[in-house]
Amino acid sequence: MSRPFRFGVNLMVAAPAEEWSAKCRRAEELGYDVIQVPDHLGMVAPFPALVAAARVTERPRLGTFVLNAGLWNPALLAREAATTDALTGGRLELGLGTGYVREEHDRAGLPFGSPRERVDHLRRTVEELERLLGDPGHLPRPVQRPGVPLLIGANGDRMLELTARHADVAAFTGGRTLQRTGRLAPITAEELDERVARYRELAADRPEPAELNLLIQMVVVTEDREAAVRPFLEHVPHLTPGQVLDLPIFLTGTVERIAAQLRAQRERYGFTYLTVLEPYMEAFAPVMRALRED
Repeated sequence: MSRPFRFGVNLMVAAPAEEWSAKCRRAEELGYDVIQVPDHLGMVAPFPALVAAARVTERPRLGTFVLNAGLWNPALLAREAATTDALTGGRLELGLGTGYVREEHDRAGLPFGSPRERVDHLRRTVEELERLLGDPGHLPRPVQRPGVPLLIGANGDRMLELTARHADVAAFTGGRTLQRTGRLAPITAEELDERVARYRELAADRPEPAELNLLIQMVVVTEDREAAVRPFLEHVPHLTPGQVLDLPIFLTGTVERIAAQLRAQRERYGFTYLTVLEPYMEAFAPVMRALRED
């Protein structure tokens, strides 16, 4: 039996208190289940932004999507997470990733490391967080027990293994990091099939299945799908127009067509937790309503 859909919006644009509060209230009004923030220099600081969101909302959970583990010391991160969980009344979902932007590490004066080193650091961070936040004597104490739910964003084999072992939510970006540029490039629908299958193989022994999340990169409600993706073709020269239209992370078409696409992707991949980026918060709302009517 498939899980019901759950929806998150990743708020990325910094704003004064009044504007930030209005955005968060609007996300709740539209029906989003989770208000999320990323972890990039030049964007909002994750934990204070989530505490501020909690003060003006009641229902949505609050998530980091995702923290760049390389910017964090595990003990200090445990303090931040526990404090935020307490101040939000137990609404925190802690999302973690390795980080992929070298420039941010350089600006912060922190080592970037190789892909292997970044995964190793994330593994140590996850294990230490589980130890600290699972300890009844840890101060400050998180509200949620046995601990704050953990989301890990992954694509490579070692990351999928870590996710299968530790994460309550397995988050798929639908992309891979290009080593030459450090940018994310989308993978095809067929490549995503293989990645999800690999995750399921690694997670076969879990007592409880994880929730599967997909980060949606674009939402355009339109009658002309081809015109909607045309501006993006130059950014994905390795894909044909047909492959771009088939990308699970690009949603184009009428509300009914997009809803049908997401139902099909739930059957194909198991994605029931969908995150959209802030610029598409309003455009995606009618799709959410259509899916909740199922």
